[in-house]
Amino acid sequence: MNKSEQLANDPPLRAVRSFEAFARHGGVNAAARELDVSASAISHQLHLLEDFLQQPLTLRQGRNLVLTDEGREYYRAIRSAFAVLRSATEHVREKSATRQVTISLIPLFGINLFIPRLASFLRDHPALDINVTYANHRSYPSDAADLSIRFGTGHWPGYHSEPLISGAVTPYCSRAFLAQHGPIDTPQALSELPLLHDEERGTWGQWFEAAEVDATALNGLLLEDGQLALTATLTGLGCALLREPLVGPHVASGELVKLFDLEVNDGRQYYLCRRANSELSSEGNDLYDWIKRSLIAG
Repeated sequence: MNKSEQLANDPPLRAVRSFEAFARHGGVNAAARELDVSASAISHQLHLLEDFLQQPLTLRQGRNLVLTDEGREYYRAIRSAFAVLRSATEHVREKSATRQVTISLIPLFGINLFIPRLASFLRDHPALDINVTYANHRSYPSDAADLSIRFGTGHWPGYHSEPLISGAVTPYCSRAFLAQHGPIDTPQALSELPLLHDEERGTWGQWFEAAEVDATALNGLLLEDGQLALTATLTGLGCALLREPLVGPHVASGELVKLFDLEVNDGRQYYLCRRANSELSSEGNDLYDWIKRSLIAG
């Protein structure tokens, strides 16, 4: 369908709005009061819509105008759309009134770094409502958040991206896994143990190549994201390549053990992102600056 055909099929929106108000209130005068127009203007819009649809939507019963069967069917079809519009409008108005900021983030980052440190920010900004959602790393262009924490190369059209955490990873396992399978004192010994893979299997291959170990059979559990990989590591299912800033508390508690200092970096890392073509609210800028001060790690 080309643009002209699409426009020809679009109903006259003012007429549809007038009809919806008339059908909901059950009268021309009530609809006119809601829309702040005259009763004759409502009647005119109803006639326009009937001409467009080529269907009689109303009929005269004495002094009253009532819906026809076609009118009742049309109202049932459009009222859900108006409910959605009202709900969306109310959401935007409430967001403005409550000074809400929406941030989307990768689960691993949110659960292990952002949320544990958020209390200090909220103490200084008690009136700010923060809406935290997951960033869909497979569909970043659909992200509607004010701020986002993303993982990748930093190149997303329409966004300003600032590096937060290096992409370097090192091997970790749980203390229970080490007690069962240890000692793991050489990369060769590690290559013979169950490995956990975060989204793809290539990173372990890079690590063993850097360690000068010929590890060709890189099987093991393949997990959707880093949070699942961390959970699987903590439960003793295998060894995973993890980023130290995101697992530091688990290392400090003794749950996780860093096996080797050798790092590999595939060029991807965590970024703090905001839209390049729009300004953040003052509240959004406060959160943005706090993340830069408090969460950036080398």
